[in-house]
Amino acid sequence: MTRYERMKMQRRMQRRIRLVVEERRMALALPPPDPALEPETTVEIPRPAQA
Repeated sequence: MTRYERMKMQRRMQRRIRLVVEERRMALALPPPDPALEPETTVEIPRPAQA
């Protein structure tokens, strides 16, 4: 199995997991998770002002 195929499979699995999680959340009517706790969100790091 090539590296490309493995990456593709991993991506597919990740998407499937995310879909299942979404569906479960909808079924349980849970509010979406706090974006601060989401591990994949990008955070803008405030740079200190240059003196």
